[in-house]
Amino acid sequence: MEGSADHIDALLRSGARRLTGHQRRLFQAEVTTKLCHGSARLAERRFGWGRDTIEKGLHESQQGVRCLENFAARGRRRSEEKDPRLAALIRAVVEPHTYADPGLQSSRRYTNLSAAEVRQALIDQGYPKAELPSERTMRDILNRMNYRLKRIQKGKPLKKTEETDAIFAHVQEVRDEVRGDPEVLEISMDTKAKVSLGDYVRGGKNPDRRAGRGGQGLGS
Repeated sequence: MEGSADHIDALLRSGARRLTGHQRRLFQAEVTTKLCHGSARLAERRFGWGRDTIEKGLHESQQGVRCLENFAARGRRRSEEKDPRLAALIRAVVEPHTYADPGLQSSRRYTNLSAAEVRQALIDQGYPKAELPSERTMRDILNRMNYRLKRIQKGKPLKKTEETDAIFAHVQEVRDEVRGDPEVLEISMDTKAKVSLGDYVRGGKNPDRRAGRGGQGLGS
C-alpha cells in the first residue's frame, strides 16, 4: 500500500513538472487541498514543491484570480543594465568605426571593430579589466545595441566601360583627322577624369577608415 502511495506521489510530481505558471499552481493547489488538507507546509514536505508557490496557487484557486507573471525580473541582469555607463562607453568607441546599411533596408549599423578590439579599447581608456564582461558577452552586447561586425570591403575598380571607350574612341578620331597638319601641335597629357556611372561600386560603404589616417587606429 505504501509503495502504491509513493507511486502516486511520483506521478503527481511528474504531472506538475509538465505544467507551467498558472496551470501548475492550480494543479498543486488542488492536490494540496485533496491530499494534504490544504496545508502548503505538508505539501512542500511530501511533494518537494515550493511553499510560496503552493500558497499562491491556493489563493488563486480560492479567490478565482490569476497572479500576473513577472518574467522580466527573473534571471541575471545584463552587464549594460548593471552598469549604465558601459553602454555609453561602448557606443563612444564603436560609433567612429560604423556605417549604416548600404541598402537602407534596416536600422542596423555595421562596425569593423571586433568584440575583442572594443574590449581592449575600454581597457586602454581606464575601464577596470576585472569588471568588463568577457569577449563573448561583449559580442552579445554589441548585437543587442544593433551593431554587427562586418569588415569594410574594398571597392572594385571599373577598368573598362562603354563611356570610357567612347571617350578614347573620340580622342583617336580627332587625332586621325589632324594627323599630318603642320599647324596642329599634339600635346599628350595624363589626366584623371571622373565618369558618373550609376550606383557606387562600393554600394555606399565608407571608402576609408578615418581613424587610421593619422596613425594606427582601433581595429587596424
